Amino acid sequence: MAQAGSPPSRAPDGPPEEVSEVLLHGEMEVVGRFAGSSNATLLVTCSADGVEVPAVYKPRRGERPLWDFPPGLDRREVAAYRLARALGWPIVPVTVLRDEAPFGPGSVQHYREDDGESHYFTLREEPGRDPVLQRIAVLDLLANNADRKSGHVILSSGRVWAIDHGLCFHEEPKLRTVIWDYAGEQVPGGLLEDVRRASRELPDDVVSLLDPGEDAALRRRASRLLKTKCFPQPVDRGGWPPYPWPIV
Repeated sequence: MAQAGSPPSRAPDGPPEEVSEVLLHGEMEVVGRFAGSSNATLLVTCSADGVEVPAVYKPRRGERPLWDFPPGLDRREVAAYRLARALGWPIVPVTVLRDEAPFGPGSVQHYREDDGESHYFTLREEPGRDPVLQRIAVLDLLANNADRKSGHVILSSGRVWAIDHGLCFHEEPKLRTVIWDYAGEQVPGGLLEDVRRASRELPDDVVSLLDPGEDAALRRRASRLLKTKCFPQPVDRGGWPPYPWPIV
C-alpha cells in the first residue's frame, strides 16, 4: 500500500514512547480512507496535549477474511513493530494496539508520508541503502512476512521505512518478498548479533501477541538464521511462488 494523501498537519517527530502515548490515548479523528486497500485502512489524526500525530488506523472489523490467516491482523502489525524495536532497528513506524477507536479495536501506526516516487526497486539502486534494506530483509525472514511488496518499503523525509505487516508470523513457511537481491550472501555480523541478542529472550510484548506455535516458529527461524548466517534463497513451495502479487 502506498501511503498516498496528506494529513492536515503533522507534529515533529518525538521519542517513540511519546508518539505511542498519543496514538494510544489521543483523540482520534478520521480524515479519510486509503483507496485500493483490500482491508479497511483509514487516515486519522490523534491529538493530545497540543500534539497531533497523523496515523494509519486499521480496524479489526474491517479485515477481509483470509483462508490461511486467522482474524487479528492488527496484532501482527504491532508484533512486527515490537520485534524491530527489540532488534534495535528503527525501520517500522511506531505501531500500537488501540481498543477505543471510531470503528473498534485495531492497529494504529504513525503515518509516514512517502515521496510518491520511491519504493524498494528504486531504493535498491541508490548507493548506501544496503544496510537498511538488509535489516528489512532479515526482519521479514524472522517475521515470516508473506507480503513484502516493493511499495511496502517507502522513503519519507530521507528515511527508509517498512510498512504493512499484517501477513506475518504464520507457523508455516510463507516468506514472499521482493527482496531477494541478497540471496545466498552472508548476513552482516552486526545484524546477526542483534538477532542473537533479541532471540535469547524475546520480549513479552512480542510473545504476548503470538500464539504458542507462532512464537516457537519465530524462535526456530532465528536459530536457523544464526546457524546458516546467510540470506535465504527463494523457494517455490508447491506452486506458491516466493514473490507477492502484485510485486509493487
